[in-house]
Amino acid sequence: MKITDHIKNAQGKTLFSFEIVPPVKGKGIQELYNNIDPLMEFKPPFIDVTTSREEYIYIERDGLLDKKLTRMRPGTVGICASIQHKYKVDTVPHLLCGGFTKEETEYVLVDCHYLGIDNIMALRGDARKEEKYFNPTQGGHSYAKDLVKQIKNLNDGNYLHDTVDAAYSVDFCIGVAGYPEKHLEAPSLQTDLKRLKEKVDAGADYVVTQMFFDNQRFFEFVAAARDMGIDIPIIPGIKPIAVQRHMQLLPQVFRIDLPEDLIQAVDACKNNAAVRQVGIEWAIQQSKELKAAGVPVLHYYSMGKSDNIQAIAKALF
Repeated sequence: MKITDHIKNAQGKTLFSFEIVPPVKGKGIQELYNNIDPLMEFKPPFIDVTTSREEYIYIERDGLLDKKLTRMRPGTVGICASIQHKYKVDTVPHLLCGGFTKEETEYVLVDCHYLGIDNIMALRGDARKEEKYFNPTQGGHSYAKDLVKQIKNLNDGNYLHDTVDAAYSVDFCIGVAGYPEKHLEAPSLQTDLKRLKEKVDAGADYVVTQMFFDNQRFFEFVAAARDMGIDIPIIPGIKPIAVQRHMQLLPQVFRIDLPEDLIQAVDACKNNAAVRQVGIEWAIQQSKELKAAGVPVLHYYSMGKSDNIQAIAKALF
C-alpha cells in the first residue's frame, strides 16, 4: 500500500514509522530482525531501508594498491522484500542518484515492482567520503528531481528506451527529503524550498524531513512550504541523541542547530547511558508536541538500534 494511502486511512491519527540501515557486508540479517521485533507492537505501517553510497577501497596486490569501488552495506531491496514477507508491513527502499546510472535505476525499480514494493524514497545522496562535493555518476542523475521524474515516467509506462503499454503498470508512491534548517549545500532556506517544490512538481507524493531538535524549525518549515504551494504530506524525521559524540557530529555532518537546553542536559551527563536517556526524554517531548499538532507520521531514525525508539514509542503509541 502507498504511504499516502496509509495516511488517508488513518483519518488524522498520527502513525509510527522508522528507518533502518542494512547490515555491513558479511553480517547476517538476524541482528536486524532482533532490532525490528520490539518495534512491531506499535504497528508501523511502513519501514524505510537506507541505501549506502559506493566508496573506494584499496586492495594490496603484489605490493601495489589496487583502487576498487564497493558498497559496504548492500542489499536494500532484498532486505525490503524480506521484511515485507516476514512482518507483512510495507517497506520503502531508498534510491540514490549517486552511484547509479539511469539504467541501473530502472533495473532496481523493476525489481521493486516484481517484489510488490509500492513506495520509493528518491534521494540525490551525499558525496563520497573522498569528495568534498557531490559528483554525479556518469550516466546517472545529478538531482533528486530528475530521479523523481524517472520514477514518474515509469509510472506512466515510459521506460528509458521503450514505451510499454501494459494492463498492469507500476504505480510507485514517491517520497523525497525536506530540510527544516535547509540542505547544507543550499545558500538559503528559501532556495532550498524552491528545490523541494521542483521535486513536488516532478511527481513527489510526500516529504520526510531531515532530523531536527527544535520543533519550531519544523513548524516554520511546513508553513513556508505551504505558502509556496507544497500541499503533499510532510512527515517529521526524529533522531534521538544517543551518545556524547552526537553533540559535535550531528551539527558538523548535517549542519543543524541543537537547542541550548538539550546541550546543557547532555553536558551534565556523566556517561553515554545518561546521554541516551536524555535523548529519549527529549524525543518524547518533541514527539508529543508534533503529535498534538497533527503530523501524519512520526518517523524515527533508528540507525539499527531499537531500544531507545521502543522507549519513545511506548510513551506515545
